[in-house]
Amino acid sequence: MMLLELQISLAVILDQLCGDPRWLPHPVRLLGNFALLAEKGCRTLFTHKKTAGVLTVTIVLLAAGFTTAGLLYGLGLVNQALQMAAGVILLYTCLAAKDLAVHSRAVYQALQDHDLELARKRVAMMVGRDTQHLDEAGITRACIESVAENIVDGVTAPLFYAALAGPVGALLYKAVNTMDSTFGYKNAKYREFGWAAARLDDLANFLPARITGLIIVAAAYMLRLGTNQAWRIFKRDRLRHASPNSGHSEAAVAGALGLQLGGSNFYFGSLVHKPTIGNPEHPPRTKHILLANRLLLITTLLAGLLFIGIRLAVTVYQGKP
Repeated sequence: MMLLELQISLAVILDQLCGDPRWLPHPVRLLGNFALLAEKGCRTLFTHKKTAGVLTVTIVLLAAGFTTAGLLYGLGLVNQALQMAAGVILLYTCLAAKDLAVHSRAVYQALQDHDLELARKRVAMMVGRDTQHLDEAGITRACIESVAENIVDGVTAPLFYAALAGPVGALLYKAVNTMDSTFGYKNAKYREFGWAAARLDDLANFLPARITGLIIVAAAYMLRLGTNQAWRIFKRDRLRHASPNSGHSEAAVAGALGLQLGGSNFYFGSLVHKPTIGNPEHPPRTKHILLANRLLLITTLLAGLLFIGIRLAVTVYQGKP
């Protein structure tokens, strides 16, 4: 196995074993803090919000790319094994499969204990909607939607860009995703400033989101869930989400579980109407959270195998006389 393929494999294993230790200095959190500093400086330099936003995105991407590449290059001059280990750790920090499963499992456990207040608090850590009045079905639905949407930016997209460009590619993707999470709000402060971050995030997720929907259908088949329904709902509802990318994974998960996701919810006290995704074949139950986590796990493994397999196939093809 080639070096990068081995690094990606070890990163996936490390994520499944360790998740996201809070004590570890996390590159993604550092990127978020740096993005806020860059925002402050660029807003001072330019009163035109969109120009300041474009410059902020450019600065953060350059900093993330050159810092990651420089670190790996410098470690490689010292010791190749040290460079490889650093690459594995950087890739590992870009993955969030275990952390996503841990958060959703915590919601599941609170519901199992019939502690709705605790379940609302825990699901509020995963979603942006108001959760204080959600019932058990609403909490379950919100939790599953979060798992479904975050499969892309927390798992498959980082793996996709890692396969394309190694740790540098994965960190650049996380920089884009972090800036969208920080600046991509449609409010007075960020509607213009966050334009570049939001559009770049849409572009970065375009291919990974669509590939992920297909992988989830395959994962549903392996788990003996509603494979045909997953495929049908994926094709029918994947573009019904407000985001051009989030609906692909959500539609596939909704079809696989036989649930209806999406719909109207309260955000900051205001009712926001959204299209529904999937058919209400079953009422949302706590067991569906565990099934969503199984889909997450199998999708993670399949995505890793797919992207590593493609890299190996290209390497073999290029090596032919």
